[in-house]
Amino acid sequence: MDNLIVSLWWVIPVIVLLLMYKFVLRVFCGMVIVPDDRIGLVIKKFALTGNSRLPDGRIIATKGEAGMQGRGLAPGLYWKMWPWQYTIIMQPFTIIEQNKLGLVKAKDGASFDTGRVLGKPVDCDKFQDAVAFLDNNGQKGPQAAFLTPGSYRINTFLFDIEMVPITQIHENKVGIITTLDGEPLNKGEIAGESVAGHKNYQDPIAFITAGGRKGLQEDVILAGTYYLNPWFVSVEQVDMIYIPIGYVGVVNSFVGPEGKDTSGDNFKHGNIVKRNEKGVWDEPLDPGKHPVNIYTHAVEIVPTTNIVLNWADSRTESHELDKNLCTITVRSSDGFTFNLDVSQIIHVPRNEAPKVIARFGKMKNLVSQVLEPTIANYFRNSAQKSDVIGFLANRIQRQTDAREHIGRVLETYNVIGVDTLIGDIVPPAALMKTLTDRKLAEEEKVTYEIQRHAQIERKEFESARAGADMQPEVVKSTRQVEINTQMAASRVAASKGEAEAKTINAKADAEVRITIAKADAEAKTVNAKADANATEVNGMAEGAKIKAIGLSEAEVTKQKTEAMGTEQYAIVRVAEALAAAGIRLVPEILVSGKEGGSGGMIDALIGTEMLKKLQIENQGKGGASTKGE
Repeated sequence: MDNLIVSLWWVIPVIVLLLMYKFVLRVFCGMVIVPDDRIGLVIKKFALTGNSRLPDGRIIATKGEAGMQGRGLAPGLYWKMWPWQYTIIMQPFTIIEQNKLGLVKAKDGASFDTGRVLGKPVDCDKFQDAVAFLDNNGQKGPQAAFLTPGSYRINTFLFDIEMVPITQIHENKVGIITTLDGEPLNKGEIAGESVAGHKNYQDPIAFITAGGRKGLQEDVILAGTYYLNPWFVSVEQVDMIYIPIGYVGVVNSFVGPEGKDTSGDNFKHGNIVKRNEKGVWDEPLDPGKHPVNIYTHAVEIVPTTNIVLNWADSRTESHELDKNLCTITVRSSDGFTFNLDVSQIIHVPRNEAPKVIARFGKMKNLVSQVLEPTIANYFRNSAQKSDVIGFLANRIQRQTDAREHIGRVLETYNVIGVDTLIGDIVPPAALMKTLTDRKLAEEEKVTYEIQRHAQIERKEFESARAGADMQPEVVKSTRQVEINTQMAASRVAASKGEAEAKTINAKADAEVRITIAKADAEAKTVNAKADANATEVNGMAEGAKIKAIGLSEAEVTKQKTEAMGTEQYAIVRVAEALAAAGIRLVPEILVSGKEGGSGGMIDALIGTEMLKKLQIENQGKGGASTKGE
């Protein structure tokens, strides 16, 4: 039992030692284990040998002095770091993330040089060797150097790390740089001139070493990603200068060497210099996008196409150069005040644009200082030389005169006057009413005259149409006359044939028929004409008919008389008449004179009376006979 107790006394210390070995090693051997992801920051409580105090103004010990030690413990195993003499703080590594920068500020070190705001870089393994930083005269305060993305063993007793975003210049933008360190600007300069070697301001010390100036810089940075120390530079992003097609950009540079004037002796309104010299550049920027520093270079956009300027209250072009122009009010020689709108077309040649800007500064100044007074005064003077009516009547000539006059004026300002157009003219209301009434009267007169001519033409048209409507009837009548004439001719021929075969009486009858046929033809002709020309033609046809009948009868009588003899023909006609009347050729009562001779007048009277009596009796008998039947 005693042996067992003795053996337990040896076991218990061993177990305790196994359980507390780290503590024992730490206390008795000064063992320190620094993990792989940590740095050990050491604070020395006291120094047993050597210099135990830090120099004045220092807070980091580099030579074994008591205090915060510059040399940290990298991951690993260390001895003799007894806790009663050293305090070990396990500090995580400093991680600089992507798209970030690590700005470093040193809490200890040498003083800045006069005029500097950033500590100059020294060899210190990217601030991971605090002792090397201090031994190499690293300067206290913000550092020009910085940490890019990665993992670093930074002694935070000496360095503070501030993470900031990296600088990104967007598309179609430029970065305007202002440096916070460097040599002062020369007197009269507004921006630092270009220096080489600083990698777009990403190497501050190279910039400073090359003589870079503090303040606004001429150079700009383009679209991209940059590691820029914001303690060294500030960046302002602005749009690129965009020059549309049909325009040029005239550059007025405020920086650069003094250039030689290229405008010539006749131009007295400023210097025209070569590109990259101070002054107005003789070569304008062509259409496109240009990375221009707007603080060191002023760019005036000048149209090189035709520019329309309107002197009108209600109309403004998209370029807005005529935004402040208004309708021109003029007074005529007869005392009337009226308004007129004017449009002026101008053209600025590309090579003349720098002279225009050197003279006026801006296109708006060209409009306000030259075009506006020139055009307004021209039309006011022109109106005073004429009355309102004359001004309106000679509009085209006045427009031509204005174009020539204004063109000559603009030529002296390196501008081409393309055309001058007179727009709306608003005469006084009272005068306008008078002119309107006069014009209406003239138009009414013209209208009445046109209507009169229209009525005359209408009458002629109606007459022609009536004639055209009668034409078929006229043609029909003409054709009928021709037919009848042919028929009559046919009958005449037939009658002549019969007359030659028969006796003279037959010949006479044929002649009568021929005459009657002619009379019929004439009658039909007259009737046809009567259809076209009413009563007059009918009358003429009837007269012609009667005449033809009479002539035919006379011709028959003549031929019979010639054939039979006058006395014989007379006896035949008397006999025919007596027979037609029913009178006997040998009278029932013969009245004669004494001794059978003629009784003269008395015998004739008696015979006549007796004849009448006989006729009455015969008529009575005839009537009775008829009645009896």
